[in-house]
Amino acid sequence: MTAHTQIAVIGGGLVGKAAAVASARAGFKTVHIAPAAPEDRRTSALMQPSVDYMRAAGLLDDPDASGVPLRRIRIIDATERMLRAPETMFDARETGVDAFGWNFANTELNARFAASGDALADLSTRQASLSTASRDGALWSLELDDGTRLTADLVVGADGKKSRVRELAGIGVREKVYRQSALVCDLDLGRALDGESVEFHYPNGPFTLVPAGGTKANLVWIDLPDTLEAARADIETLKRALLDKSQHLFGALNPLSASFIFPLSSLSVERAGKDGAVLVGEAAHAFPPIGAQGLNLGLRDVANLDRCLSAANPAAWGWADGVARSYAAGRKDDLTRTGLFVDGLFTSLLSPHLPAQALRTAGLWSLNAIPALRRRAMAFGLGQ
Repeated sequence: MTAHTQIAVIGGGLVGKAAAVASARAGFKTVHIAPAAPEDRRTSALMQPSVDYMRAAGLLDDPDASGVPLRRIRIIDATERMLRAPETMFDARETGVDAFGWNFANTELNARFAASGDALADLSTRQASLSTASRDGALWSLELDDGTRLTADLVVGADGKKSRVRELAGIGVREKVYRQSALVCDLDLGRALDGESVEFHYPNGPFTLVPAGGTKANLVWIDLPDTLEAARADIETLKRALLDKSQHLFGALNPLSASFIFPLSSLSVERAGKDGAVLVGEAAHAFPPIGAQGLNLGLRDVANLDRCLSAANPAAWGWADGVARSYAAGRKDDLTRTGLFVDGLFTSLLSPHLPAQALRTAGLWSLNAIPALRRRAMAFGLGQ
């Protein structure tokens, strides 16, 4: 016998969990379909609007209880080019708040999201993967890899860059692969960051230290793969490389965890919803880890889906098509604007051409010298 649910959420990451909770809280019978996964030991810098949404959606209580405040963002041009930008500081107090956001351990967020879902009668979970799906009339028919079959009015794809939902819904995708990769690990510093995220901009990408409490920090180092692999040849080589990249500003940098390297690419879709299917998180967009946009943008997806579901009439035939259309229209401008911003920022940093370097330098000079422009840039970075 084939079971029916109003909404099927595919994908087990933080955005998938948030989408499942949002769907059930909106009053829809929801099945969250996600295989068991290893513990996610990364961290996420979430800006104030994302935290506000999580609190309103019942996903988080007090951010200070589980996250580290991000009060300042400092950008240091370490390129040694002919045209160099001034050191630039963004302070949250200029926007009237104490912190831009908080840096959270993903393990903590996963536990809190899961606990929120456990309390919802309309939400059930299946530890399985989507094998195939097809749409007939107003219903999706889903087959899972554990043999389960079910139908759903609306399918939410939160299944990452290689989204099966996106493929089955026939939504086109554009991808750009960068030469760079990113190295991530946890560090202990000789001097605490004290709520300040520091970005050293180098010709092949930023070297970013994000405060993680006390003298701890999370590192995101973007560079060419060979450079990153050589740097982590052994622990002493890595420590010397970290000290050099941080310009000795924070004393010795000692790794607290294993380092991981992953390739960088960007991804965008022609539309974020179609024919009773919507895409959230990296199924709809992916960027290099610069500007803290990834999970923040994914939570904006969920917030928009939440609004669309609140306005939907599930008693009407084809209501899921209306949700998909309104969701796609609602996300179009934000996804386009953020994609252009992140790609432009990353490309201008990497460009060897003087006009691009001059434009980037002039932009940072302007942000440094004009408070009103700096406040507008900070508001954009917050997704406002």
